[in-house]
Amino acid sequence: MSVWVRRGLLAVNTAIGLGALVVLISALTAGAARGAAGAAPAGAGGAALLGAAIAVAGSAIGAGIAVAYTGAAALAAMSERPELFGRAIVIVGLAEGIAIYGLVVGIILIERA
Repeated sequence: MSVWVRRGLLAVNTAIGLGALVVLISALTAGAARGAAGAAPAGAGGAALLGAAIAVAGSAIGAGIAVAYTGAAALAAMSERPELFGRAIVIVGLAEGIAIYGLVVGIILIERA
């Protein structure tokens, strides 16, 4: 990889990281802007949104890793015995279920914010 490609990727990565930091700061300070009596304490909405983001991101990363390993093993098994297709698809689908669980937890946390 050339030096210019590396510098370009580093610049894109830095821009995405700074954008994520801005979104995180705005989410954490969103609760302080409400100010109404009886509202949730300052920062409570931001903490719930941060928790939802962590739940969804963590489960998506975990599901991606699980699908990578199970998918590779399923393809290897099906190349030797094609009749294992149904079982292999079920196992890969179970690995994808991890992301769905994280999404459900994220939706529940966003509703509480």
